[in-house]
Amino acid sequence: MEKRRLGKTSLDVSVIGFGGIPIQRVDSELSHGLLQEAYNRGINFIDTARGYNESENLIGEALEKIGRDKFILATKSMKRDYDGMVEELNISLKNLKTDYIDLFQFHNIRTFEELDFIMSDNGAFKALKEAKEKGIIREIGITSHSPELLDKAVDMGEFATIQCPYNPVERQAEELFKKAKDMNIGVIVMKPLAGGAITKGELSLRFIVDNPNISVVIPGMDTLEQVKSNSEVGINIRKLTGEEESILSEEANSLGTEFCRRCGYCLPCPQNIDIPTQFLMEGYYTRYNLKEWAQSRYDAMEYRAIHCIECGLCESKCPYNLPIRKMMKNVVEKLG
Repeated sequence: MEKRRLGKTSLDVSVIGFGGIPIQRVDSELSHGLLQEAYNRGINFIDTARGYNESENLIGEALEKIGRDKFILATKSMKRDYDGMVEELNISLKNLKTDYIDLFQFHNIRTFEELDFIMSDNGAFKALKEAKEKGIIREIGITSHSPELLDKAVDMGEFATIQCPYNPVERQAEELFKKAKDMNIGVIVMKPLAGGAITKGELSLRFIVDNPNISVVIPGMDTLEQVKSNSEVGINIRKLTGEEESILSEEANSLGTEFCRRCGYCLPCPQNIDIPTQFLMEGYYTRYNLKEWAQSRYDAMEYRAIHCIECGLCESKCPYNLPIRKMMKNVVEKLG
């Protein structure tokens, strides 16, 4: 398995990592088997989050059996304030059954206001910086779906890593990744299959790994076959042929006008609907087979697709000219 240095950290990570979202739908025995197989095949980086339901617990149980020292462990939290982050960090340590976390990340920072707040006197960054000084966490990272926001975060010089979607459809972060590499900041790629929309998984992973600015890509895995096939990409790295590039390009183009890139330009919605998250939950529901999880997240939102009044303001701001009103109706059809 090819290893790459994670930015300015001392961590050498497998170019294929283990994405921890789907593991929440398997039992303890299989989760142990998945991580054991991952280790056997050279995967040493695990990414999970407080928001992934049982993911942290299942990973913690598996690490007790396999060995905590066998993996570089990353998790993240949606908390933005100091006290909330202290609480979340302690929960993660307990769930993961460890006394340290290699990389703790801010989960899905969506606005420049949020970024400014976490860096304020009562913000969550202060909590993580204190934890790092105590050796409880080793590095601090940030995740977002917005390359523009991460570009500002990179300039702050406070983050060891950034995490952003990247795949043959969503390529808008390529210049950001180059900048991060030049500044010695680790680049973690999420959504390598565009939320399951891309069916040519091996080709998509090979496309991503071929980018020298990428440190690690984290496809979600919940079967042994997925672990084997995904890890093979990092074990036997091969450039895409011209024919394979054409196949990927055709699939990317086929997703066409009804594929949300989650750039956020459609916001704010006059009805306070978080439009990209509606499509994200619909994707988890229909493509990731996480129906209960997606439904519960969707139901917990105060403003949902059902509240759309079809004003069309979002469509006027979408740089991809998506038929958002039509797509919102599809979310209602699936999730209510």
